[in-house]
Amino acid sequence: MTLSPHPLRSVVVGLGSYLPSRILTNEELAATVDTSDEWITQRTGIKERHIAAPGETTSMLGEKAARAALADAGLGPEDIDLVIVGTSTPDYTFPSTATQIQAALGMTRGAAFDLQAVCSGFVFALATAEKFLRSGSHKRALVIGAETFSRILDWNDRTTCVLFGDGAGAMVLEARESEGSLAERGILTTHLRSDGRHRAKLHVDGGPSSTGTVGHLRMEGKEVFRFAVGMVTDVVTDAFAATGFTAADLSWFVPHQANRRIIDMSAAKLGIAPEKVVATVHLHGNTSAASIPLALSVARDDGRIKRDNLVMLEAVGGGFTWGSALIRW
Repeated sequence: MTLSPHPLRSVVVGLGSYLPSRILTNEELAATVDTSDEWITQRTGIKERHIAAPGETTSMLGEKAARAALADAGLGPEDIDLVIVGTSTPDYTFPSTATQIQAALGMTRGAAFDLQAVCSGFVFALATAEKFLRSGSHKRALVIGAETFSRILDWNDRTTCVLFGDGAGAMVLEARESEGSLAERGILTTHLRSDGRHRAKLHVDGGPSSTGTVGHLRMEGKEVFRFAVGMVTDVVTDAFAATGFTAADLSWFVPHQANRRIIDMSAAKLGIAPEKVVATVHLHGNTSAASIPLALSVARDDGRIKRDNLVMLEAVGGGFTWGSALIRW
């Protein structure tokens, strides 16, 4: 089977990640809020998370991940003409975090902008970059997920402060000629959804136009869990429908790393074998838009994800937003 004929396909040519050096364990959190390692682990699967140092911004994390991805691709900043950053924790209201990374890398050409879809940010950014490259308007893109969620947490709220961490991941995509075969490398299909009626279930209670403050993250945990398991698998089944593949054909399933129970239940609902699921939530916590590229980096670097593997990405975030991307690695 082939997809609709198109002369160009977006191929993954580089991958990189960066985590702040400070590790915050469950035991340390238990000393400051009413929680325990057992409580956090049982409900989320999280054991530790990384926290950005004072003065260490989202763009700094993203720049380091970007440099690692460029080195992995054997390319320099001058080879990139598009930078898209998925983030909900930008350095500034404006300019965009992407332009700050662009400047730090020494890039003086091309376009750079942020994309905000919360935890789905990397998948949304990947889908957007793919459209640019496939159109022929740009040749190579840096797609980055970078977050400093520690800056918007209420550290007295034990239901949320235990869940999140900081980090960044980056991917280099290159437009290459394609015959449309599903056996060829590159992004095969992407599917995105949003439903703004669910704002109250996962949001930040501040912003420039509403309160004039940054605000803190607020979440109705049970409602988010119910939606994440019950509703968002449609974007994965849509990817199967678009390509003719099934769960059995997948080499790896790399979902957003929010909660181990959500990951396991979603995979089971889709019929994806447990041994095909990449999970790093125990190491990183929920790093929002950074979680999928961080997980990809771990699984690629340890030898699990290999060239020509069929890899399914899936994410859900506040809004609600959700999406999938199917990649021939």
